[in-house]
Amino acid sequence: MVQLGLVVAQYDKHGQVVEEMEESARQAAADHDADVVETVAVPGSYDTPLAADRLARRDDVDAVAVLGVIVEGDTDHDAVIADAAAQGLTDVALDRDTPVTLGIIGPGMSTAEAEARTHKGGSAVTSAIELATQLP
Repeated sequence: MVQLGLVVAQYDKHGQVVEEMEESARQAAADHDADVVETVAVPGSYDTPLAADRLARRDDVDAVAVLGVIVEGDTDHDAVIADAAAQGLTDVALDRDTPVTLGIIGPGMSTAEAEARTHKGGSAVTSAIELATQLP
């Protein structure tokens, strides 16, 4: 059984997107007989690499799935946050030799587009499970 860490960025000024992503993630874990051993809530997507690193250090975590949403803003701030989070999560995966999947949707999308992509929470968990079982 794959043991997962789940990081959930709480910032979602436009509604229930993150909650629905987390529901999708937990359903995907159940569908694949994986166990979410720890969930860490962080304020926003920018904060996810540190939490992912803490989970990836644990002996009882085989992979980490990271969820969040970055909706388009009035400035380029959304792109800056997305780039920093993606690079930070890549660094964690390589430094810890642990799969870390990017289930952060955005940037540059509208609220409606984000609402249509809540299934990406499940996709991030499925990818984490596949990496944990396929990598030697």
